[in-house]
Amino acid sequence: MKKNNGLVLLCLCSLGFAACRKDLLPPKEETQILTADPGSVIKGFYVVNEGNMNMNKASLDYLNLREGIYRRNIYGQANPEVVKGLGDVANDIGVYGSKLYVVVNISNKIEVLDVNTGKRIKQINMTNCRYITFHQGKAYVSAYLGRVGDPNAPRGVVARIDTLSLLEEKRVEVGRQPEEMAIVGEKLYVANSGGYSAPNYERTVSVLDLNTFQVVKNIEVAINLHRIKADKYGDLYVTSRGDYYNIPAKLFVLDTKTDAVKKSFDIGISNLAIADDLAYFCGTEFSYLTGNNTITYGMLNVKDETLLDRKFITDGTDKKIFIPYGIAVNPFTKDVYVSDAKDYVSPGALYCFNAAGKMKWSVKTGDIPAHFAFIY
Repeated sequence: MKKNNGLVLLCLCSLGFAACRKDLLPPKEETQILTADPGSVIKGFYVVNEGNMNMNKASLDYLNLREGIYRRNIYGQANPEVVKGLGDVANDIGVYGSKLYVVVNISNKIEVLDVNTGKRIKQINMTNCRYITFHQGKAYVSAYLGRVGDPNAPRGVVARIDTLSLLEEKRVEVGRQPEEMAIVGEKLYVANSGGYSAPNYERTVSVLDLNTFQVVKNIEVAINLHRIKADKYGDLYVTSRGDYYNIPAKLFVLDTKTDAVKKSFDIGISNLAIADDLAYFCGTEFSYLTGNNTITYGMLNVKDETLLDRKFITDGTDKKIFIPYGIAVNPFTKDVYVSDAKDYVSPGALYCFNAAGKMKWSVKTGDIPAHFAFIY
């Protein structure tokens, strides 16, 4: 969910109540034909579109890689009885076993769907839920708690849900406004932002022992943390968004053997994906001082923790992407998928680049295409 961009707030105010009412009914499904890949190891992937806050325009798309068919707005087709559709701000998505989980932030729920059909299995209610990850038959969800934007909101939690019964078992208090999580071994790491209490942001990553499901330590990193991704060497890549004024965004490398920061990079990263030894990243760093976004693309070698001097887009298509937002990498072909949020209130776009950085195709998506889930 994009919270700190002035463009978003301006658009929300100008659209007003009538537009919000108009968008209560979910849009109809549409399809687009792409090049089929019958031998693809990955069957396809889901794309969840956030939809702007208070506009009830979250939506779900699916690309069948083997058949080359991109389907937009599939949730409404699979669940016609759900009048308001997927809901308000779909903030994360994940697949575990036969189920697809969609975290819908402002609607305060986790939608559990059949991974093959998109049909709703259950709705799990959770206030201000944010991100989801999985381990040993359990789903773990970070949640802000409290009212949206409330600087006096309580500390956030990580909740544990059993993936068979789909019942919440326990929740543990972490930092204020916790964001993404990553699991390494039997430890869960969650990036705390404190985004509701600017300029007094949080600065820590909380570490949970999954055997006891208790917080065992808090690691001092930097202000306003967001993304956290694990590589195969036991390191975590943690992003700080800075304060949007004088403290710039940065990337930190955290060693999970010592639970300490061992390296940092002076680059603003809004999203990243790791495949084998490479991290692919894009950055949309907003500044209130200039009113503009600084856009960056790049690659890191996570084996030796070095910034590479090449981009994963080499054909100039990056100049057509207005707001790079979501990113994913096919672990087998090394195709890179990058979504464009455009103006945050109209349909976005999804681009596919091959391993050489050349665009293979692009498609129209829902509003604010953001998160991916591969189906094997």
